[in-house]
Amino acid sequence: MQISAAELAHRLARDAEAVCRRYLPNGHRHGHYWLVGDVRNTPGRSLYVRLTGPEAGPGAAGKWTDAATGEHGDLLDLIALNRGLNRFRDVLDEARAYLALPRDAPPLYRRHVPADGPVSPQPSTPETARRLFLSGVPVTGTHAEAYLRARGITAALDGAVLRFHPALWYRQDNHAARQSWPGLLAAVTDLDGWITGVHRTWLDPRRPEKAPLADPRRALGCLLGNGVRFGMATDVVAVGEGIETMLAIRSVLPDLPVIAALSANHLAALEFPRALARLYIARDRDAAGRHAAQRLSARGRAAGMAVHDLVPLGNDFNDDLRRLGRLTMRARLAGHLTPEDVARLIPGAAAG
Repeated sequence: MQISAAELAHRLARDAEAVCRRYLPNGHRHGHYWLVGDVRNTPGRSLYVRLTGPEAGPGAAGKWTDAATGEHGDLLDLIALNRGLNRFRDVLDEARAYLALPRDAPPLYRRHVPADGPVSPQPSTPETARRLFLSGVPVTGTHAEAYLRARGITAALDGAVLRFHPALWYRQDNHAARQSWPGLLAAVTDLDGWITGVHRTWLDPRRPEKAPLADPRRALGCLLGNGVRFGMATDVVAVGEGIETMLAIRSVLPDLPVIAALSANHLAALEFPRALARLYIARDRDAAGRHAAQRLSARGRAAGMAVHDLVPLGNDFNDDLRRLGRLTMRARLAGHLTPEDVARLIPGAAAG
């Protein structure tokens, strides 16, 4: 019997304290939390794991946060970072081994359904995400495009990656009533281009802004190792956290392939495109972004690629785009590119 990643996370959360004792033995229980220094089991109190609570939503059991870095996630994320596992398949295998469950082959998150094929009446989480993404419409001319343009983004908005949904369901928690808001959908894909998840940004229907909700951004499906991809990465790619951050870079360097990993944790665990020679890490300007960039940089260099950091002046590169403008931001980024990439990505720059 195949067991989804969501079900594995729920099973781990039902006995969160035992999971913490296994993977974070240098910590200790304090009330409803397990306290330890970080995901690597360093003694301390910065990271706290919630041991009790509902299965989903705010306050859910198994959710953790590192107050020092801002990192957060569920117990699958914690196991991945604790054990240094970069492939989602290996994370699932580790969780199954801990829970004494048989390994699944192939992993559930890799199941592929052709674009014109049937969808299971009881789909797995990635298939649910795929169905949701395909229920949207291309963003051109929609409220989602207005939202992105209002953030200074001029990049082409790929309909294969981004879609708009006029009535996207939102529920604050399991006890709240459902609400309907317009939303931006982004397809999360693996290295082979299969949709493994979807990222949702709920929008204010009256103005081109995020909806006035407690958490207007959420992701569904299998994210670890995967990302939202703009352009075809071959030998060079830029990676970062947010969709708007990476679209801001595409707005000034439209020929540079980029990947949005959606969070600092997932940026650190992003799987590299095959045959990659140069990796640009567009990190956010905070502690979590710095730590994620350091871990990803170490992995990239160990894999034999040249790694270059791109650090914004503001909080992220979307802030820079709106503050500096396209030309100034492009000139600043050019100073961090290799001469080969300057000639390739900024026509006329080398001659000038």
